[in-house]
Amino acid sequence: MRKRIDAAQLRQLLSDNMRIMIGGFMANGAPEGLIDQIIAAGTKNITLISTDTGTPEKGSGRLIHAKRIAKLYASHIGTNPETGAQMNSGELEVELVPQGTLAERIRSAGAGLGGVLSPTGLGTPIAEGKRIIQVEGQDYILEPPLRADLALIRGSVVDTKGNVLYKGTTQNFNPLMATAAKTVVVEAEQIVEAGELLPEHIHTPGIYVDYIYQREQTDA
Repeated sequence: MRKRIDAAQLRQLLSDNMRIMIGGFMANGAPEGLIDQIIAAGTKNITLISTDTGTPEKGSGRLIHAKRIAKLYASHIGTNPETGAQMNSGELEVELVPQGTLAERIRSAGAGLGGVLSPTGLGTPIAEGKRIIQVEGQDYILEPPLRADLALIRGSVVDTKGNVLYKGTTQNFNPLMATAAKTVVVEAEQIVEAGELLPEHIHTPGIYVDYIYQREQTDA
């Protein structure tokens, strides 16, 4: 399959100090097999963009637990005590971003925009150091786009051209992140031949996906 890669090839895409987006919400829809490979590769000093940090045992929270993250952009961290502990100790830099703003910052990067104007966070620490722009008498925070070197997402069904279908709420942040990174790897639960997915069932077109990975028992 043209886009398929194995664990060894995946690790060649990883390096220290990368900016990595990881899909999922409370680990639902998170690419656990790809996270396994980051941990196995020893990749560190990562800037992580993730809606949350799940728990120490699930999702991107496992990278927090392994102390591989230097900076985090997330909407909330309360379900992972390790994240709060590292933030309070100064080991981890955290920028908390309102969830809608986080989605729009990623979307604007994928759309090639210079950011998004949002009223959310005016008069709070979220606005500190950011430009305030007035439009028709209303103040807005100029929130810059969020891009990544690598986006790791998970698809329920992926065809050999990289077209992705997400089942249920596993969709969450995965489609947005697929548009906003230099390199995109999808972890596929099931791989089918090109043409087997109906066009109207495709959530992420294969043009956004560089590589397809499928977890195997021997990979970890």
